[in-house]
Amino acid sequence: MSTTLIRDVRPLHAATTNVLITDGMITQIATDISAPDGAEIIDGKGSLLFQGLIDGHTHMDKALIGLPWHSTKPTSTITEVIANERQLRREEHIDAHQQSTRHALAAIASGTTHIRSFADIDTEWGLNGIRGLMQTKADLRDKVDIQTVAFPQSGMLIRPGTVELLDQALSEGADVIGGLDPSAIDRDPKGHLDTIFGLAEKHDVDIDIHLHEPGELGAFSFDLIIERTRVLGWKGRVTISHAFALGGVDHVRLGSLIEDLLDQQIAIMSHGPSGGRPAPPVEQLRRAGVRMLSGNDGIQDSWGPLNRPEMLKRAYLVCYRNNFRRDDQIEDVIDIITNASAEVLGVDDYGFAVGKAADLVLVEEENHAAAVVRSGEPWLVMKRGVITARDGVVA
Repeated sequence: MSTTLIRDVRPLHAATTNVLITDGMITQIATDISAPDGAEIIDGKGSLLFQGLIDGHTHMDKALIGLPWHSTKPTSTITEVIANERQLRREEHIDAHQQSTRHALAAIASGTTHIRSFADIDTEWGLNGIRGLMQTKADLRDKVDIQTVAFPQSGMLIRPGTVELLDQALSEGADVIGGLDPSAIDRDPKGHLDTIFGLAEKHDVDIDIHLHEPGELGAFSFDLIIERTRVLGWKGRVTISHAFALGGVDHVRLGSLIEDLLDQQIAIMSHGPSGGRPAPPVEQLRRAGVRMLSGNDGIQDSWGPLNRPEMLKRAYLVCYRNNFRRDDQIEDVIDIITNASAEVLGVDDYGFAVGKAADLVLVEEENHAAAVVRSGEPWLVMKRGVITARDGVVA
């Protein structure tokens, strides 16, 4: 039996306390815990205690971390960006296992304990991306939990053979089926969604659909996704990522969509998008009770070089994009990158409470809101009671 006592830490909205961990689980939270014989003792030094940070949307298979500098090409459409990405993979012979491992280690060092990652599947790349990602998932299972998504980044119906590859990826153990802009990319919204939901039913997996489509076009896709979720009984098992349309329709249409999202418990992922794109109104969605999560999206890939796999910095960007200034608004985003994301990903043993897994992060900062604004760097990261990173270095 392994036992660890962390002394003198400050959880969000709680007084300074101590935490006893036994065999990877939190067994006591109190100010007067005596260290059991043989226990490891960690001096928290009055640090902030965060629950393990969750990156609920990223693309680990195609990160360019650790490779020579790649200059991003000018593009005007998402189709051009995707074509550039395929070209880069061909020319540079990207190793998805190597790159997803580099990405994962950087994420662990910054306090991430759970990740949902998409992996591209197309008729050129085949299953290289998802297989490399699944190998990383297995290699690092003691340091981070990775949920894998089979994702048709280049389109599905417009590239014959892709559906069969997605089916095979799910048969080999991919956790979630992904979709992409059923109208704008595949130009067959009914066919695209029928296929995605059909694969979900066949393999009994959740669904996560990238929806960049703007305005009423995106709202139309929302309607179709909501309809299928209701008819096929996939309530609580669908995520719509990016969901730019929610920031580009009038308040009446938005209110109607929110009602439907609540009825079917469909989750929305927003990462605080840049580039002038409309963003889902996070505060309005949260106030209504819509399930939400966030993530870093692509990390130093062919789409752009600026992102890092650091969820406290991502929380800052979500706050900035939504003009959040008050502590309570910032703390709400902290909840999105912890508890709310865990609920969407279905992590049952997550949370800062007795009986939950000891996935914990310590940050030296004045308070939790300040840690987001100042992009605090964790000095200690723990996964199931085992230290996985210290001072930015993975153990």
